[in-house]
Amino acid sequence: MPLRIEDYALIGDTQTAALVGRDGSIDWLCLPRFDSPSCFAALLGGPEHGRWLISPAGGIKRITRKYLGNSLVLATEFETASGTVRVVDCMPPRGQEPDLVRTVEGVSGEVAMHMELIIRFDYGSIVPWVQKADSVLWAIGGPDALSLYTPIKTRGADLRTKADFVVKAGERVPFLLIWHPSHEPIPKPIDALAAPAETQAWWEEWAARCCYKGPWREQVIRSLITLKALTYGPTGGIVAAPTTSLPEQIGGVRNWDYRFCWLRDATFTLGALMGAGFTDEATAWRNWLLRAVAGDPEDLQIMYGAQGERRLTEMDLNWLPGYEGSHPVRVGNAAVHQFQLDVYGEIMDALHVARVSKIAPDPAAWALQTHLMRALETKWREPDEGIWEVRGPKRHFTHSKLMAWVAFDRAIASSEEFGLEGPVDKWRRIRQEIHDEICRVAYDLKRGAFVQSYGSSELDASILTMPQLGFLPATDPRVIGTVEAIERELTWEGFVQRYAMHQGSAEVDGLPPGEGAFLLCSFWLADCYALMQRYDDAERLFERLAGLTNDVGLLSEQYDPDSGRMLGNFPQAFSHVGLINTAIRLERRGQPPATPRSA
Repeated sequence: MPLRIEDYALIGDTQTAALVGRDGSIDWLCLPRFDSPSCFAALLGGPEHGRWLISPAGGIKRITRKYLGNSLVLATEFETASGTVRVVDCMPPRGQEPDLVRTVEGVSGEVAMHMELIIRFDYGSIVPWVQKADSVLWAIGGPDALSLYTPIKTRGADLRTKADFVVKAGERVPFLLIWHPSHEPIPKPIDALAAPAETQAWWEEWAARCCYKGPWREQVIRSLITLKALTYGPTGGIVAAPTTSLPEQIGGVRNWDYRFCWLRDATFTLGALMGAGFTDEATAWRNWLLRAVAGDPEDLQIMYGAQGERRLTEMDLNWLPGYEGSHPVRVGNAAVHQFQLDVYGEIMDALHVARVSKIAPDPAAWALQTHLMRALETKWREPDEGIWEVRGPKRHFTHSKLMAWVAFDRAIASSEEFGLEGPVDKWRRIRQEIHDEICRVAYDLKRGAFVQSYGSSELDASILTMPQLGFLPATDPRVIGTVEAIERELTWEGFVQRYAMHQGSAEVDGLPPGEGAFLLCSFWLADCYALMQRYDDAERLFERLAGLTNDVGLLSEQYDPDSGRMLGNFPQAFSHVGLINTAIRLERRGQPPATPRSA
């Protein structure tokens, strides 16, 4: 039986990442970057598809783990009948190649340990050729190579590399795994024994820049570290998650590749970074955004690769059965070809937030924005696939129209506040036209709530963003009615679903129904409570959500209240962005509720 999603912790070097299980296994390792096909994939298939286990040979009585300080250095402690041992895992800040360091430390007594390394490239499909050269074990498969350095004697058996050894109190045994292109010489090893302390110091120095001093500082810092870990350092892009195809329902088909950068994440991510004082990362993310979307607005995509790549072709990996039998296992994401109107609003909002936050201006930004606005003058009337990337028919989604309104609103604000030239009078007319249409067509008088799409009777949690974005104040009766309807119909044990999951939902998104509560939507509800000055309700919900983090402070995309399990790709940037933004909003509870810019 595989570990639960919440049984994993994240380590990374801001270019790639690995998931470390409570049992001492590394079951997911992207090499050399987040979306690389050269990776361990045991989560999606089983140990035979790639895994690295270091743990006591038997008799484990208790397992505890934690990150060392405000870092991404993970310490897992195993208590056995004969003694206690600690495995410390980290990926030092990237040099030329990615390094994965595992150090076994004797805490008390002596413990018999077992190491088993199963190297498989290309999502478990390639069994490499393995040989020994002096003190290094060298594995080659196609373009990829891994080198293992350790003083422990290893042996090959069953297409695996194994070792058995004993660790006594005070002893430290290093293991170093390095990826490099197979046509290049074996790289020189770093000092594996010094790496954990050096890596911890690097993260501690970075985390010390956090300016949030509120009551949830520990959770906020852990979420910020997670966002930093999901940043592709060379470009500033932030991937949605380091994994692919972890299911939104165990055994289901909603298994997507999230190792890409979504434009809609931009506004929320910028707000989270700026609100906590991380201007360098916010600037890098803004610059990535400008590079990624540069070009003809007709070619605007909803997502890009970490370096700004545009070809993200989706395919199924049929040799992998998927996490707990959840298949297909997908790499790439066909949603890249969808038309999602909301991305125009997200780009305009993100760049406006950047200016307001006094990020150093980019002269090309406004030219790009006005180019996008010209395209949006007609595109806002078109149906689209919406924020949830439905694979059903296009619709006039309310959230999409809301974000079109945001685009014109932020264009007007940027022009007025920063003296930027543009057809402001035209933008005002279109903004008002969109506002009137949403209030007339998307509001259901009988239900007293805004609905998912024009002519629909379904609710949608994305409309909870309406008061945050300034379209209507949170105290407007129509917003209050929408919140109350979502509380009645879209909450599951107090947590929020994206939209109603029933048989009819297949007509909305083209897929069989079934998924967990969506954590970001639940944070949005807490935000609405705060804006409505229902502070007790907001804090109560926030505390429940923060309480869903696993033992090392990480959140997945979704949560199943019935089974108490995390679901979806992990850790999920959007969930941590929601935690940061809601914590900051609650800290500033003395501020008045937001009011619409278009009043």
